Amino acid sequence: MKRLCVLFFILTLLLWSCSDEPNQTEESLEKPVTITINPEGSTLEERFLVPEGYERVSAGEHSFQEYLRTLPLKPHGSKVKYYNGETKNRDVYEAVVDIDIGSRDLQQCADAVIRLRAEYLFKEKKYDDIHFNFTSGFNAEYSKWRDGYRVSVDGNSVSWVKSANHSDEYLAFRKYLDIVFAYAGTLSLANELVPVQLEEMQIGDVFIQGGSPGHCVIVVDMAENPETGEKIFMLAQSYMPAQDIHILKNKENPAISPWYPLNFGDILKTPEWTFENDDLKRFK
Repeated sequence: MKRLCVLFFILTLLLWSCSDEPNQTEESLEKPVTITINPEGSTLEERFLVPEGYERVSAGEHSFQEYLRTLPLKPHGSKVKYYNGETKNRDVYEAVVDIDIGSRDLQQCADAVIRLRAEYLFKEKKYDDIHFNFTSGFNAEYSKWRDGYRVSVDGNSVSWVKSANHSDEYLAFRKYLDIVFAYAGTLSLANELVPVQLEEMQIGDVFIQGGSPGHCVIVVDMAENPETGEKIFMLAQSYMPAQDIHILKNKENPAISPWYPLNFGDILKTPEWTFENDDLKRFK
């Protein structure tokens, strides 16, 4: 009888040790999750924190880098809208930039990059620096538009015609952008930008493949690990048809999304396009 009691006690211990209940060893293996999104943040910099061990790279006051880093965002959870009011259903973005897209199918991928660059220069009153080429090669200078000249297109011929008064109004500037969007694209923008080495990446640089179709995305923020020297970056895009500019997810590494590692290798996979590591370019 005593032997049966001992056997029963041993069997009970074995069954208990093989149960599904977590033990102290299993709990100690759990790793804490780093929170990288602040839902209350109203700008890109406030919304997206940097992963543990990283610090945002410096951005000069009134620089293009600072402008992009402080882009206003729509409330957390907002959906990307197309120009016609319909919703983009693809799960490819972490946030939506709070900037209008107009009511026409104009502000697509290259146009979004042009928009951000032009908005920054307009804000800083660097009017003479606002100029973009049409696909035909015509240089659409905002300074001419500001002085009352308008674009006249006759077949393959493009020229300036004086037809309005001088204006610094934002509404006139916005109309200028719509003309640029209509006649520029990834091909013309790719030809305007200058190549840059991946390791020299800066905020404001653009991954671009010019063509029909082509695509481009713009680097809107960067951070660096001061101990290892590793860098990460964040991307924004528009797409076809015209839609809200949005901050892209990193579906290859969701743990650090929307950040991407600079050492991504030969191929950069974004949710809707794949770039090569030598597709990086910069505004002159």
